[in-house]
Amino acid sequence: MRIITRSATTCQPGVLKLFCASLCKFAVHLQNFDEVLTVMHSLAFLQDLAVVMITAGLVTLIFHRLKQPVVLGYILAGVIIGPHTPPYPLIHDEDTIKTLSEMGVILLMFSLGLEFSLGKLKRVGAPAFIAAMLEILLLFCVGYQISRWFGWRTMDGIFLGAMLSMSSSTVIIKVLADLGKMRERFAQLIFGILIIEDILGIAMIALLSGIAMTGSLSVADVGLTLGKLGIFLTVVLVVGLLTVPRLIGYVAKFKNNEMMIITLLGLCFGVSLLAVKLGYSIALGAFVIGAVIAEAREIHQVEKLIAPVRDMFSAIFFVSIGLLIEPALLVQYWLPILIITVAVVIGKVVTCSFGTFIAGNDTRTSLRVGMGLAQIGEFSFIIAALGLNLGVTSKFLYPIAVMVSVITTLLTPYLIKSSDGLVTQFDRRAPRSIINSLELYTTWLGKKGEGQQKNMAAHFIRRWTLQMALNVILTAGIFLGAVFVSRQPPAWLEQFRLGKTGIDAALWFAAVFLAMPLLIATYRKLEALGMLLAELRVKQMPDDARAAQITAVISTTVPLAGAIGLGLLIFALSAPLLPSGEILIALLLILAGLTFLLWRSFVKVYSKAQVALHETFAQTALPKETAMPAPLQNLLKDAKLQNFLITETAPARGRFIRELELRTKTGASIVAIERNGTNLINPGPEDDLQTNDQVLVLGLEVNLEKAQQLLLGENSSAQLPR
Repeated sequence: MRIITRSATTCQPGVLKLFCASLCKFAVHLQNFDEVLTVMHSLAFLQDLAVVMITAGLVTLIFHRLKQPVVLGYILAGVIIGPHTPPYPLIHDEDTIKTLSEMGVILLMFSLGLEFSLGKLKRVGAPAFIAAMLEILLLFCVGYQISRWFGWRTMDGIFLGAMLSMSSSTVIIKVLADLGKMRERFAQLIFGILIIEDILGIAMIALLSGIAMTGSLSVADVGLTLGKLGIFLTVVLVVGLLTVPRLIGYVAKFKNNEMMIITLLGLCFGVSLLAVKLGYSIALGAFVIGAVIAEAREIHQVEKLIAPVRDMFSAIFFVSIGLLIEPALLVQYWLPILIITVAVVIGKVVTCSFGTFIAGNDTRTSLRVGMGLAQIGEFSFIIAALGLNLGVTSKFLYPIAVMVSVITTLLTPYLIKSSDGLVTQFDRRAPRSIINSLELYTTWLGKKGEGQQKNMAAHFIRRWTLQMALNVILTAGIFLGAVFVSRQPPAWLEQFRLGKTGIDAALWFAAVFLAMPLLIATYRKLEALGMLLAELRVKQMPDDARAAQITAVISTTVPLAGAIGLGLLIFALSAPLLPSGEILIALLLILAGLTFLLWRSFVKVYSKAQVALHETFAQTALPKETAMPAPLQNLLKDAKLQNFLITETAPARGRFIRELELRTKTGASIVAIERNGTNLINPGPEDDLQTNDQVLVLGLEVNLEKAQQLLLGENSSAQLPR
């Protein structure tokens, strides 16, 4: 500016006028140049996006013709157009593609959440949990030990172990669907294990983030991290289950797909933002809200609407993975890739098969489960990307994980197909004593489960304890949320000019008031628990001389001790917010008055919430569409249902339903199969009949007689009561 001013004072007026005009033109050119840069950036982004989608589409067509998973096609497309593949890169703005890939992560985790079901988790129960825990623990140790053998850094070993412990939901579901085995018993167990893996994977991401930030993680830190994570998940799930399915049902009444998909995406990104604000990953929020929406009655419509959006951004996510792969690194690290691949296949087959077997399943089902889970996939990519983005893992680890995933994914269909043959070979070659021992163990465990009788008192104690634990977790979530708001107060709250002390006092009062229905419900359950325990104790006494006194002591002590515990918990949780003495006394008096006046209202609020939760799960388990209209009841008034037990000598044993041609030959239809405690409703033509299956057949009396002969043979008596 000094030079320009000095020149302006020494120049002639005409020269000065010309100089100013030139300066103005130069400024206009600068403005136009900025606009040109903006247009050029937009064109570069459009070009990059076009290259990504066109290449992904072409490679996907080829992989579809070759009957290979399209995920591999996306990754290969990223390698082809990536910066590490000669002769020159086709992508100019990798950062923009990576931003879009983050949306792919959100929608991918959202879709995984939609496949999550609390009902499915309850049905598969112990086998899924045991197999998943064994798999994760062993594969984590194997991955860490492999990294130590190769002299890699400690953080590389931790992240490698986490990557190897997770199987691929996308690949498994796709392969099972292509093979027509989605409804078989082993497939249901696989889905249960995948659900457990997803839950533990979310916890693992939170722990890995903590390790990456601090460099270490103590036992106390692990407990604190998992505790906060459990509270967050519980609060979001409970609040979500009370509100989101009803919101989805309300939006569905308008029968407008645009409204529905905008609502779904709003929920998805909103909860993902909430998770980030609370210090968790985007993937956690997307998965949790997907799991909540999975309990809505309109889940099939939701999956249909979200699929195109998910597929687009998921494709960009997997292509972005391929962009990071350096072929030279793959050649350099061929030995670790080979060793890790072998470790994944053998480790997952052994751990998942063993875990499924010790939970009470036969050897055939157990081995099919293990061989179906012998791969790593999208969750491993997310963990690998986390380590790379945080800068705590080596550059070579990401492409190694991708290459191991590619190889194990290619092997998955062949492993599932060969599992039956492998079991047959094992039955032929293994010593008869071992086979008999395995069958005896499976039979004994099954009979043990059938012989267990439900104890009514134990049932109530367990139920009330779980409900009280849930109430305590929700209460903790309310107070932790108040503390979070106190530390980061929103602008609208600061406008009241209450000061730090006033805001904390207001938040403490609001937290106690919101938690009051939970606290009252917990106290009422403590009273009921005390009375039940007192009744059980009195029944064990030889004489009832002091029965009344003991009953009074126990029924009073239990709720009193519980109330003291609740008070200490609230004091500990609200310690950062507790106001000074006078203000605290005033607020306590106000709360006592409100509690006295609104006691019944608090009880009603809790009861309505409890009923709403039961209704949510009930409507998911039995949608309205399944109710039989009156005209159909009239049409089926002559039809009957009959159960048949498939024995070792039954002609239908080991045959597919399509091979039996039951409907063509007899006029009857198989409507359900009960196998090892699991119900297979409306089985397909590719489902087979196995020993000890209970087959439910629908037809007229004459049809059922013919069906019995076809399924069980002449003069068969393996018929169960109707």
